[in-house]
Amino acid sequence: MDQSNLAHHQHHNPTNVGVIGAPHGPETGDDHVHLQGPPPGENETDVLKQIIYPDDTYTPEGVYWADLPFGKQFAFNAAVDHEESKKELRSIWQMMKKDPLSPIGWYFRNAVIPGAGLGLEGYVLFSIGNVTPLFSAVWPACWSKYKTCNENWISAVGYLEVAGIICGQLLVGALGDGIGRRWGLIQDVIIMFLGLCMLVASWGTSLQGWVICYAWSLFFYGIGVGGEYPMTATASMENATGAGKISTRDDRLHRGRKVTMAFLMQGWGQFFNQVILIILLLVFHHGEGGPPYSERVVQWTFRVSFAIPAVGTLWLIYYRTWKMPLASRALNAAKKKGGVTGYDLQSLKFTFEHFGGRLVGTAGGWFCNDIFFYGNKLFQSQFIAVLSPGNKSVLTGWLWNLLNVGVSLCGYYLASFLIDIKFVGRKRMQQLGFLMDFILFVVPAFHYHYYADEKAHIGAFQTMYFLSSFFNQFGPNSTTFLVAAEVYPTSVRASAHGFSAAVGKLGALTAAIMYAYISIQQKFYVVPWFGLLGMFITALFLPDTTGLDLKEQERRFHYLRLGRVQDYHGIAVHPHHLSLWERIRGAGKYYDPQLDYQSKVQDLREEWAEKMRSDEDIDIAGEVYPPEVHEYFSRTSGANTKNGNGSGTDVDQLNEKKLAI
Repeated sequence: MDQSNLAHHQHHNPTNVGVIGAPHGPETGDDHVHLQGPPPGENETDVLKQIIYPDDTYTPEGVYWADLPFGKQFAFNAAVDHEESKKELRSIWQMMKKDPLSPIGWYFRNAVIPGAGLGLEGYVLFSIGNVTPLFSAVWPACWSKYKTCNENWISAVGYLEVAGIICGQLLVGALGDGIGRRWGLIQDVIIMFLGLCMLVASWGTSLQGWVICYAWSLFFYGIGVGGEYPMTATASMENATGAGKISTRDDRLHRGRKVTMAFLMQGWGQFFNQVILIILLLVFHHGEGGPPYSERVVQWTFRVSFAIPAVGTLWLIYYRTWKMPLASRALNAAKKKGGVTGYDLQSLKFTFEHFGGRLVGTAGGWFCNDIFFYGNKLFQSQFIAVLSPGNKSVLTGWLWNLLNVGVSLCGYYLASFLIDIKFVGRKRMQQLGFLMDFILFVVPAFHYHYYADEKAHIGAFQTMYFLSSFFNQFGPNSTTFLVAAEVYPTSVRASAHGFSAAVGKLGALTAAIMYAYISIQQKFYVVPWFGLLGMFITALFLPDTTGLDLKEQERRFHYLRLGRVQDYHGIAVHPHHLSLWERIRGAGKYYDPQLDYQSKVQDLREEWAEKMRSDEDIDIAGEVYPPEVHEYFSRTSGANTKNGNGSGTDVDQLNEKKLAI
């Protein structure tokens, strides 16, 4: 019998007396043997194939899907998506057989709770715009004629709100990378709760004093809102996968859906805000929605509308404090791998050096999107004026808002369903959204009086209004939130997302200031060109990361940190996953599937050995590596031990540690 692949453990004292060990029985300290090296007929590719060549990304021959001819790409990805859809439908059916309401519970855990902060944010910020017409109707001398209130302070209500959001996006984004996702999430909701208390209790000895108090309360609340953008995006994305875990099928196939399901809670926040305001107005105005409105009606309506989300925010403080202890795990793993404590300034430097074009793409795209997002409201006031001449009812505008939010939600959900399909994906969705918004604004711009002033054509004007809402949510409003997080390394992901979102809010501030000095028709002339600009920025600077898992992107960044740019040959530098700008600069010239296979095997072995040697709790290792991979690395690591003599001493220690888990 050939015993060349048998290795003998050294004699040692028993370490688990009284415990039945596996696979060798009770430990006695006596020597036993184990296989060293692959068993007959087993080779490296067979064992590691499931990790290196996952079947949702590679063909059975080990060819990456993006390397296939176009027709075969389409067939391969369609087959993967079809199988995944059947699997999910079977899973839903099994859930419903056990409990018909269990899918609702799943949705609540995976979408509502992760996006609760953005839902509350959408509720409150949408409310600011909704209650302003009510204030103007009751206090026209202050809010519209500016006789009792300073016009600059009325304008400051909107400006300070946006300024607070920008501050929060930048500050909390940096803090989220420095002190961790969990504390960033907690401090966000604490600030939002205090801000809501300030809004509910805002008062003054005069209307002017109240406006000032109201404006600064919005600024404070905005800081918490701004922090929700980078914190929710990064936490949702890193919830199941992270820098220290083997890339998973769920990450590759459903990461976009996971993040957009959380983001679309913003739309539900807007929806419920509009519904609640309508109900409150009818309750406090004795069942009537039309003017005149009393000060008592306005006071009760707006204060109760802000008190309701305060209750939800208080619950969110509890949930994030006591129910999310591992929110920072992916970030901590990335910092540990890079040998960093605190804020990773080196990673920030490398991000500007290697991903500067991506910052232009994510920030520039978000800037253009927010111009459109606020420009969408240009339609509404005009067609209401045509459909209801002389209308002074706040309720009419609110009902049209409610319908528009419903259309927007359709865009949110369609984006969530399509965003992970490789032949749709983030980049194409963003470009399509910008293109459609350009068309839907440029047509009424050059035929303004035909559509906006004649009742016979107002239906077409309304259609363009609703379609612009739909394509804005389906395209850039959803995709900018996602890509601003996933195209950057974990250690600076929140900072990069916060920066991109802050530049986007500068677009909102630009729109608010610009719209104050030009006519409605001039606004329609100006806005469309930001759609073309957004398309250009997206095409040139934004990479398409649909189907590219976070693990592989972290692997590439690890090579960049080590100064080994030329040694990374993986799919993260495949031309399909690089922007045009990056391809022009030669970022993809080192892509080589054969060399990548060799380096990936070595990377996996080193990561496995590091986990086995770690003094920390590694009970997640069994979830990361399949058992056969553990066994393979155990058997083939004799030649890679520290003493270099192949005695297997270190391997024995690794095996004993693994068995003790």
